Amino acid sequence: MAKKLVKRKKLRIFRLLLVILILGVIVFAIYLYLDTSIKNIVIKGTTYLNDDYIIELAKIDDYPSFYYTTSHGIKKRLKSSPYIKEVEVKKSIGHIITINVEENRILFDYAANDKFILENKKEIAKDELVNIKRVPRLMNYVPDKKYETLIKGILKVDKDILGKISEITYLPTDYDKDRFLLYMDDGNSVYITLTKLNMINYYNKVLTQLSGKKGVLYLDSGNHFKVME
Repeated sequence: MAKKLVKRKKLRIFRLLLVILILGVIVFAIYLYLDTSIKNIVIKGTTYLNDDYIIELAKIDDYPSFYYTTSHGIKKRLKSSPYIKEVEVKKSIGHIITINVEENRILFDYAANDKFILENKKEIAKDELVNIKRVPRLMNYVPDKKYETLIKGILKVDKDILGKISEITYLPTDYDKDRFLLYMDDGNSVYITLTKLNMINYYNKVLTQLSGKKGVLYLDSGNHFKVME
């Protein structure tokens, strides 16, 4: 009888150790699965921001655990950037994270303080991780009230047209305190007043009528083009 009791105890201990071993293997497998790193990061929708800027700000530059990294956390960190208006984060099979970014437009580079002016009116110091392509430079100081009106006007300018403006200079006269001169990338110049700033959106149509000629387009007083001598 005593021998039989010993066998039963040994059998129970063996079963208990087996259960513990199986549970340990399951827990370890789950840990390894949850600790699987992000395999690929896809950035979409950016014009100005480098992928490195997005990835570092999201704190996923060291490719952390795919499962421990939450979409909410990434979105929250990215929206702390003044450059970013909205963010959508998707996690997909294959441990892929896709980040779709909607940026605040950079309206111009303001020479008076050497900062970028965003559509949300924030003034941002220049960052090497931000690619600035075809952003006009406001060359001189503009009084506060005129400055506010200028920003509102530029917000109505189409992106492709704004990208063709290289420099903006405030050139008021005695009869027009809202007068600006725009230097275009193609070598033309445009005089315009704040109340007519939206008219620059017709610039491409005007070009088709010039037969390749270069000159000055006057949109501040009347609509006429003066060919360069």
